[in-house]
Formats: sequence, C-alpha cells, structure tokens
Amino acid sequence: MLPDHLDYNLKILFIGFNPGLQSEEIGHHYANPTNRFFAVLNDAGLTDRKLSPEEDRRLLEYGYGLTNIVDRPTRGASDLTIEDYVQGRKHLLKKINVYMPLVNCYVGKGVYQKLSGIKKVDWGFQPINQVEGVRDFVAPSTSGLVRMSLKELTEIYRQLKLDKVN
Repeated sequence: MLPDHLDYNLKILFIGFNPGLQSEEIGHHYANPTNRFFAVLNDAGLTDRKLSPEEDRRLLEYGYGLTNIVDRPTRGASDLTIEDYVQGRKHLLKKINVYMPLVNCYVGKGVYQKLSGIKKVDWGFQPINQVEGVRDFVAPSTSGLVRMSLKELTEIYRQLKLDKVN
C-alpha cells in the first residue's frame, strides 16, 4: 500500500483519488511520468524546485502532506467502486480530523465531489468545508489525461500560496 505522508501542523494536505499502478509499484505518489503534480507545485511557487516522485516525502518539509480518498491502487479512478468511496470517505475524514491541516487541496473535482456529495463545484476555495476549521480547496487533477495546459493548472494552484492561505 502506498504510504500517506501526514503530520500535524500541515499548511496543505493534497488529496488525490487513489494510487495509480505505477505509483503503487515504485512506492511514491504521482509517479507516472505524464503526471504534472510536482511541476505544477514548483511553477505555482509552492516549492522552490521541481521535486521528483521519489522525493514525495520531502513535501512534509514544506508543510504539505499527501493522501488519497481511496487507498486501493487501480489503473484509473473509473475503476473504483461505490464501496471504495464509502470506506475511503470514512478513513479520509478520520485522517483530516486527526491532523487538522490548514487547507485540504482536493486534486481533482471528483475527489471533492465524492467526499462532499456536492455536485456543482468550482475551482478554488469552497464555500462549504467538510471538516470544521479546515478550508477546502478544489484544484484540477494534474494527470496527463487532463486537457488543461501547465499554465492553466499553475494559475489555479497558485491560489494556495502561503500568503493567501493564512
């Protein structure tokens, strides 16, 4: 199972759907070479350089954590079941309530929709937070399958910069 990277006093907890097969195989988040997660964080000014998937744990040094709504690896999020989400939602809410990050960043609209049950969701900070005291932010998936440009992704993620989060 792909390990979470969690700690207390996180600025941002990045929450994905579930580990991809490649991430599970090598033991690091966002490991598919077509995934732009680490490039987006760097270009948005959230990290001082582009980290590699093998350095995913170093995000803790920036005050960022990593987890998923579902722990089970699959080829794609479309392979997840309703039961995966029911169980995953319970586990994710426990993690959030224990670690209480300042912001939960849902990496993909569908992640937030599956957790919250809210159908109409815009990018950015949400008017309704799922855990009291933790702000919810919805960002696009950084998967290579997403048709947004790196610049478009970066503009949305840039809203998470520390000066805007606090």
